[in-house]
Amino acid sequence: MKYTFRTFLAGFSLVVAVAFSLCLQSCSESADKFFGIAVLNTNMINDFGTPILAKHINDNTIEFDDIPSSKNKGDEAVNDVKNKILYLEKSLNDIKALADGDEMRKKIKSESIALYEFVIPVYKNEYMSYAKLCDSKATQEQKDKIIKSIEEKYYADFEAKYETLLSDGKVFAKQNNINVNFN
Repeated sequence: MKYTFRTFLAGFSLVVAVAFSLCLQSCSESADKFFGIAVLNTNMINDFGTPILAKHINDNTIEFDDIPSSKNKGDEAVNDVKNKILYLEKSLNDIKALADGDEMRKKIKSESIALYEFVIPVYKNEYMSYAKLCDSKATQEQKDKIIKSIEEKYYADFEAKYETLLSDGKVFAKQNNINVNFN
């Protein structure tokens, strides 16, 4: 009877080990999903440090006399930046949750995390200050001053981090036969 129980226990252990291994493999994202979360989601921040983003934030405050629905409450730009921050923080958490099974995934995950951790504080501080200026109808000179400061302080570093991530993302996409157009 002991021999049969040991045989059963050994077989059961093997089945549990195989099941656990399959579970771990299935917990790892597909290359396509990994790429989408770690690389493609950065499209939401590709205008960081540019006049395009400043214009987008400021455009939230535009009212048209002949369109009653365009009347603002006075917090539209701030709400836009708050929503962007929430999205960026969610994206960062999603990236941190990614499995990083091989060296390329580890590298891309690390670069993506570094990029988000670089831009989020700027959104929380400088862009939020800019949004408050927009909502309060501050002078263009005041708004331009903060936007110029953001560009001078952060844009070069952002661009370097972003380009590195995209470059590695292109290699990853090619290695994994992910059909993506970077143009």
